[in-house]
Amino acid sequence: MFIAGVDEAGRGPLIGSVVAAAVILDPNNPIEGLNDSKKLTEKKREKLFLEIQEKALAWSIAEATHTEIDEFNILQATFLAMRRAVESLKIQPEKVIVDGNQIPKGIEISCEAIVGGDASHAEISAASILAKVTRDRQMYELDQQYPNYGFAKHKGYPTKAHFEAIAAHGVIDQHRRSYAPVKRALNLL
Repeated sequence: MFIAGVDEAGRGPLIGSVVAAAVILDPNNPIEGLNDSKKLTEKKREKLFLEIQEKALAWSIAEATHTEIDEFNILQATFLAMRRAVESLKIQPEKVIVDGNQIPKGIEISCEAIVGGDASHAEISAASILAKVTRDRQMYELDQQYPNYGFAKHKGYPTKAHFEAIAAHGVIDQHRRSYAPVKRALNLL
């Protein structure tokens, strides 16, 4: 039975896309060291990112843009990214397991939500790593374009440094305008 693990990265930040990944692992080609991406070092995540792509039977990375987040809300945008990731797999899974307590709407395959699944199920751990590394890489690219914001360091999360950068340099196109701190910076609240 093909089981796809699904997870996301980037729900909490004030900027950028929410990224989701879906992974079907090969039981005959195990990957050592899989865990919740937040519990791994960046170096370990990068190593596992490549190993997952080499050894998995199928994997996919998808996203919902900052514009879609503003249009639909973060939860619905997360579900959209997850659905896109599952639909992009080159192998159709018979079951989807998702980290969290809700099943994304629109996935037409048997689906189970597992709280803490990114630490307890290898398929979800692998998806967690693909999503986190992809999202972090996007923040490094944004940091190159906008070096005054510190995206490489805080990854777009609502930190003191990020708020100070917004106060000093303003909101940029990729900020999520539906988020209260961004609205405040734009004087929309």
